Amino acid sequence: MFTQLDPCLPVTVEGKGKGYAFAVIDYGQEHHLIWVVALDDSGEIWSAPNTRVRMAPNWTMGRKGAPAPPVANLRTAAVAG
Repeated sequence: MFTQLDPCLPVTVEGKGKGYAFAVIDYGQEHHLIWVVALDDSGEIWSAPNTRVRMAPNWTMGRKGAPAPPVANLRTAAVAG
């Protein structure tokens, strides 16, 4: 089933960047949802599996952004290198 979203949803696709999801494809109970996303920076349109798509932060709704990568690991790598 193909469902057009109205309104579009601001999302981040892991490994691709920020954009707007404008449709969802549902192949059934044995599959992840597929989000159809137009990326902000490149204008590319990607179909991303549910596991790679994250909603944009929304302070009013209490939704925080994805956690930042651990800083300790970056410092350790810089000192070791």
